[in-house]
Amino acid sequence: MQLTVWTYEGPPHIGAMRVATAMENVHYVLHAPQGDTYADLLFTMIERRGARPPVTYTTFEARDLGSDTAEIFKRAAVEAFERFAPEAILVGASCTAELIQDDPAGLAKAANLPVPVIPLELPSYSKKENWGAAETFYRIVRGLARPVEKRRGNLGHRKSCNILGPTALGFRHRDDLREIASLIGSLGIDINLIAPLGAGPADMADIGQADFNVVLYPEIAEPAARWLEKAFGQPYTRTVPIGIGATKDFIREICDLAGLDDVDPDAFESNMPWWSRSVDSNYLTGKRVFIFGDATHAIAAARVASEEFAFEVVGLGCYNREFARDVRAAAKTYGIEATITDDYLEVEAAIAAASPELVLGTQMERHIAKRLGVPCAVISAPVHVQDFPARFAPQMGFEGANVLFDTWVHPLVMGLEEHLLGMFREDFEFHDEAGASHLGGHGAAEVVEEESTVVWLPDAEKELKKIPFFVRGKAKRNTEAFARDHSIEEITLETLYDAKAHHGR
Repeated sequence: MQLTVWTYEGPPHIGAMRVATAMENVHYVLHAPQGDTYADLLFTMIERRGARPPVTYTTFEARDLGSDTAEIFKRAAVEAFERFAPEAILVGASCTAELIQDDPAGLAKAANLPVPVIPLELPSYSKKENWGAAETFYRIVRGLARPVEKRRGNLGHRKSCNILGPTALGFRHRDDLREIASLIGSLGIDINLIAPLGAGPADMADIGQADFNVVLYPEIAEPAARWLEKAFGQPYTRTVPIGIGATKDFIREICDLAGLDDVDPDAFESNMPWWSRSVDSNYLTGKRVFIFGDATHAIAAARVASEEFAFEVVGLGCYNREFARDVRAAAKTYGIEATITDDYLEVEAAIAAASPELVLGTQMERHIAKRLGVPCAVISAPVHVQDFPARFAPQMGFEGANVLFDTWVHPLVMGLEEHLLGMFREDFEFHDEAGASHLGGHGAAEVVEEESTVVWLPDAEKELKKIPFFVRGKAKRNTEAFARDHSIEEITLETLYDAKAHHGR
């Protein structure tokens, strides 16, 4: 039995935190012991937010289990309201606190707080982070949306929409939102509300005023969108605008929903198709690519890879099983079987078996690809802090297509450089010791190094060549200095290792 250490998703209360932290004037009171209080790390260090997440923990200890933990929660809820004065409060329990069965919803109701209290029942041992975020957003929409007393008429007004799905700690959500909001505005459609990111309880009350909903991330917003369609008659989009083709389909879909018939999606421009055509077709065409991530990004990436990069999709999968049917249907179109799992060891085995030339995945696949020596680009959460760049780098829309090209092709270019270095290592003009051409083929190290008095034996010299060329000169000089200091005339493999250990102290 092998223990799985990494996980693709956190527990569902992390999903609830993503929604609460994205919103304004909302506070989340979480019944949790010490050890479950790591939201500050996630949202201030990884996403680099300028404010602490709006979460209050009860932080009970082991010694409190013999006393009244329910009273601890009740007191924490009252103090959170008095200190932060939110317009709405979410209440729930972490996976550990769930075992105590203190009923946070009933306790919060008994506290008679003068603001809406939205209870979250998030089963930590059967559901995970994305489901928790979707359930939290759905509960907020149902709890705060007001009945629509008067809908706008169909004539004489600009149509409006809600943009649903972006959260805190989401993969490029802020940049996607900026790109898509700009695109929608250019079509002459108003944006009634963006939620959960940036929305407050007062905003959520008017969510029913829009004519339709734009669902950017189905994992987060689809349950709420289905309820809004039933309760307020608001249709919602099914197309996720990642890639040129999908973005044009998205424009057609929202134009149909808004009753616009004078918009030509082909009039919009992106650099990505031109860049794709400008690269040697033999370099891109037919590259074998393995794709894994959340269902939304994985399905979209497969379409872009196949239709817009002429890659061959040899693997496709997701870790959120709620969308397994969609991923399996997409995989079928490429003649492959989907990989549906939340065990990274299974994903690693699938990648190794497929032998791809490029991996598009999460932070997990970045590590897997590194071990396998395959180029990789990140397309989905879970992510590293480097996937929250300071620059504008969306995945969606036409600018997002440009970002995709850069993100996917650059690892292949680096892989090509490494391939050429290996292929021509022994070439008389290309080997490491030849130096740069603008120096007349003479390396700088060759000019400054004094003639060595020690002899390198073949095994040691072979091992030396395995060291990256940009630090090899230093390693050689250190080893020879070590040999002279110890009166060694012939450098063996053991001498090389001893010198490395000596200078590494």
